[in-house]
Amino acid sequence: MSGQSLQALRELLAECGGLIAGLLASPAEQAEGAERDSPATLVAGGPRVAGSEDEYGLLIEAIYEGYLLHYDVPRVLRRPEADLAVLAGDRLYAIGLARLVELGDTFAVAELADTITLSSLAQGAGDTELAEAVWEAGARTVGWGPSDRHRAAKELVAAGAPGALEAMRTSARAVPTPP
Repeated sequence: MSGQSLQALRELLAECGGLIAGLLASPAEQAEGAERDSPATLVAGGPRVAGSEDEYGLLIEAIYEGYLLHYDVPRVLRRPEADLAVLAGDRLYAIGLARLVELGDTFAVAELADTITLSSLAQGAGDTELAEAVWEAGARTVGWGPSDRHRAAKELVAAGAPGALEAMRTSARAVPTPP
């Protein structure tokens, strides 16, 4: 799923034209980690998105690529200078979230806004492990639905509390029961 979603993202960004299309990496320049599992694969496997797996895969890849532009190595774009990376990352967040709004999935919009915020807090604290756990748990929640365990883990991360990493990892592994 990730490879297809990344190709769809490449095509979407090329269609956008302008600056964002100018940042597209050639296949030779594409990041080595481009084929690793991404949050899009986890989301697309969930029952909440059944029948719309391709659309969710694309929009999650856009949002995650924006995150990677801010904090890591992007997979389909060349990393520009820092200021431009932030602007391009924000544009990708907007592309993905706008597509979610078009789908009418306000739950996923809120969950991904929390994911972006909490992973940014973790990155700001220098805790990349926690940021990765936030993304995994957020993706699981978008695909499978909310849980009390996940809400509690988000509160711990927001508070910078001890145990936030383990709580978020536990949340990421748990498959919530449908509401």
